[in-house]
Amino acid sequence: MSEDNNDRRPSRGDGGNRPSESRDRNPRAADRRGDPRRSDGPPRRRGGGEGGFSGDRRGNSASSDRRPPRPDEPDLPDEVEAGQLEPAVRRDLLSLDKNNATAVARHLVMTSRLLDDDPQLALLHARSARQRAGRIAVVRETAGIAAYHAGEWAEALSELRAARRMAGGPGLIAVMADCERGLGRPERAIELGRSDEARELTGEEASELRIVVAGARMDLNQYDQAVVTLQTPDLDASRSGTAAARLFYVYADALVAAGRVDEGVKWFLNAAAADVDGETDAEERVEELSGGSR
Repeated sequence: MSEDNNDRRPSRGDGGNRPSESRDRNPRAADRRGDPRRSDGPPRRRGGGEGGFSGDRRGNSASSDRRPPRPDEPDLPDEVEAGQLEPAVRRDLLSLDKNNATAVARHLVMTSRLLDDDPQLALLHARSARQRAGRIAVVRETAGIAAYHAGEWAEALSELRAARRMAGGPGLIAVMADCERGLGRPERAIELGRSDEARELTGEEASELRIVVAGARMDLNQYDQAVVTLQTPDLDASRSGTAAARLFYVYADALVAAGRVDEGVKWFLNAAAADVDGETDAEERVEELSGGSR
């Protein structure tokens, strides 16, 4: 969202945050089932109509963009400026009244800044932006991402669906599928994985969706199907980096759940080797499965 936060991963990469869990960000989560990495900001996709809040068109004084927030809006620190929002997103706000656009931009900046440390407050800022500019796709998408981080699965799904209607394309389909898991509907997550929109995805986005679908299969105790879901050319042990580590980790987890423990240990080792940023607990899983003998 803000220009100092350009990590645009479409979804979270934990080992399986479910609705009852806190918003863990990596495979250290309790049930250790694979989910995609959540986004740290709104995606670059943009578009979708004009937005505005009629009650906001109340004057053009230079000080009006520093007016006190509405009673239902969280405070905006003075140091937060609209110019800190990514230029591409700011352009989407040009259809708004200038003062309203400034307030929306500042709420979006705060949403991005708070996602990791205070997702509930981030969601309040995102809701404020949505209230002011609910017909702009990137605002609705941001609200959906913030709700997802805060564990508000139904709200996240509703906002992301709205954004996709406005902007077209596959949307954040992996996040949407994971919301279905969060709502206890893994079958719907699997259906999304089979959708026409899913077929449009390539590269890491497609991999993220496979991770979610595999997690949904595991929710249904369909462990062999989860293994098959993840068996693609991306399972290349020579790869490194967080995306590869997460994929290897989830594959290893599915193998263990399917009773193929030796293969699972091998892929946990591959995950540990690929995990240059220390995002997973793959080494601990190896120790656990090896009885501390390694």
